[in-house]
Amino acid sequence: MSGGTEPARGTRDGWSRRRFVGAAAGTAATASVPARAMTAVPVESAPAPEPPAPTPAPEPAPAAPTTPRRLLLGTYTSVEGGGTGIGLATYDPVSGRVTRAGTVPGVADPSYLAAHPDGRTLYAVNEREDGGVTAIRLDGEGGGHQVLGTRGTGGAAPCHLSVHPSGRWLLLANYGSGSVAVHPIDTSGALGERTDLVTHSSPAPGPGQQGPHAHQFVTSPDGGHVLAVDLGTDTVYTYRLDTGRGTLTEVSRAR
Repeated sequence: MSGGTEPARGTRDGWSRRRFVGAAAGTAATASVPARAMTAVPVESAPAPEPPAPTPAPEPAPAAPTTPRRLLLGTYTSVEGGGTGIGLATYDPVSGRVTRAGTVPGVADPSYLAAHPDGRTLYAVNEREDGGVTAIRLDGEGGGHQVLGTRGTGGAAPCHLSVHPSGRWLLLANYGSGSVAVHPIDTSGALGERTDLVTHSSPAPGPGQQGPHAHQFVTSPDGGHVLAVDLGTDTVYTYRLDTGRGTLTEVSRAR
């Protein structure tokens, strides 16, 4: 997710979008222990101090990568001067050079991308009024990229997605309609019909907002919950994901 405030993408299909990332600051707690009287111990009876433990040698820093890496670039295809699909490029970590390597065509407005943990499949939102999500097999038959199909997200203007660490579920945020969706991922990497769709109907929209605008949906660091960030309601929703059925149960909110 990009930092800072992104300029409005331009009004298209009756909506516009901005993204931002907030930072949460933590505070450290300290505790004090009251002093208490000590009993004098003769010097000759005091135990000898333990020698200090040896300081472990620092681990060597990992070697910097030197081989070129593949880049996959999200684009908007339905705006003037936009892309023609998912951009392909290579990045040389030694020189810093980025070299264009073609396009995966046939994917509409793939503005945000996420890879499956196994590295074999890429997922792209189709950020349109009638939202969709497309699965693409990387290096498919003949060494190319194969579009596995598109599913409807049940909402408008999907702008973010992520893959659950289990690799079995795709989490997706519909910005325009303020909803989050879950799709199953089969063994081929293709997507099934969504198993849940939740719209953020409360609390009321924040200042300057006309409704909910879900714009991020990720798994919590401990893997126990999934977190949906909503710009319109100024709230982070915590859900429990049933990893057998792909359904969501809300457990808390942070305003």
